[in-house]
Amino acid sequence: MNYQDTVNWMFKQLPMYQNQGKTAFKKDLSNTICLANYLGNPHDKFKSIHVAGTNGKGSTSHMLASVLQEAGYNVGLYTSPHLKDFRERIKINGKEISKQFVIGFIRKHSSFFKLNKLSFFEMTVGMAFDYFAKKKVDIAIIEVGLGGRLDSTNIITPEISVITNIGLDHTQFLGETLEAIANEKAGIIKPNIPVVIGETQVEIKKLFNNIAHKNASKIQFADQNENKNYHTDLKGNYQKHNVKTAVQTLKVLNELQFPVSEVHIKNGLLNVVNNTGLKGRWQVLQQQPKIVCDTAHNKEGLLYIVSQLNEEIFETLHIVFGVVSDKDLTTILPLLPKDAVYYFCKPNIPRGLDASSLQSHFISNGFKGLTYPSVKAAVDAAVASATSTDLIYIGGSTFVVAEII
Repeated sequence: MNYQDTVNWMFKQLPMYQNQGKTAFKKDLSNTICLANYLGNPHDKFKSIHVAGTNGKGSTSHMLASVLQEAGYNVGLYTSPHLKDFRERIKINGKEISKQFVIGFIRKHSSFFKLNKLSFFEMTVGMAFDYFAKKKVDIAIIEVGLGGRLDSTNIITPEISVITNIGLDHTQFLGETLEAIANEKAGIIKPNIPVVIGETQVEIKKLFNNIAHKNASKIQFADQNENKNYHTDLKGNYQKHNVKTAVQTLKVLNELQFPVSEVHIKNGLLNVVNNTGLKGRWQVLQQQPKIVCDTAHNKEGLLYIVSQLNEEIFETLHIVFGVVSDKDLTTILPLLPKDAVYYFCKPNIPRGLDASSLQSHFISNGFKGLTYPSVKAAVDAAVASATSTDLIYIGGSTFVVAEII
């Protein structure tokens, strides 16, 4: 198989959360442990930082990788989901895993995958860990896929565990309350491994403190520490929280004999996109009319987006919007501006919510807008309708953004 054949096989033959949703979610780590043993436990051959959280874990992971690259380390980066190409998930020093490695890994181990009925995510985590071990990275930033306790990445023993924040997302898997979700994400806290919590949330601070205490793990809340105000090339006001989380994590890393200087931090935060290739975070696609896209897709993320939209200057706001079918629209509809013109669309994945159904929810809540047969058609319609002084925002789902970047 060539690269595209290989990726198609991975997507079609194996359970994959971003396409299937709940049926791809597994309730234990036995498959991942089995795979790791089969591969020779590659995750034990490099140091790592484990990053969980409802929002900001992707940006925080990329910030950490960028700073460590500036410091001269050989840095692995594992994130999900990808926007355009599967290889975005696995990078070293900002360079995507080679097509040949992907092809060779699947070819060599496909019989084992089939025999053990491994999921797309389990297989991908195994590939990332095997790649980082073979390439002898100094350290890898490992982003949790979903939750924490039962996530396939949670077989690692990192140098630091990071939890950015907790919000009500993926409640069908993680629980209906902040406490329940926090408990799942706190599953990445390991005995004697320091913990950095990005944002202090009164309802769950005690829970994190208790779990850290039980594990004899030193815990710090990044937003409670006095740090310099660093700037980053990642746009969006919400990034200030991620900067604080990343900087506090790097301070802890310094204490663990991974030296990182002020210059490295400053330059790394200013060059995240260039160093790591991160896309889709308040990304400005063009001016006149200004077009912005963002992967924010839940209440907490969209709260920041709406706040940022309110700071923009424009005549009319056009919003291209699409979501996945298991999205709880009741949590996000009250946040969104009703004076905008909406362009409803369905992201091109099986889990995408039908545009007509999405429109119905919005119209019944006092919004206005039409449906379009694809994300591209919706964007084209918005561009055709907008004047040079208008603003077009594209979002609602990672998968909507993926189709236009």
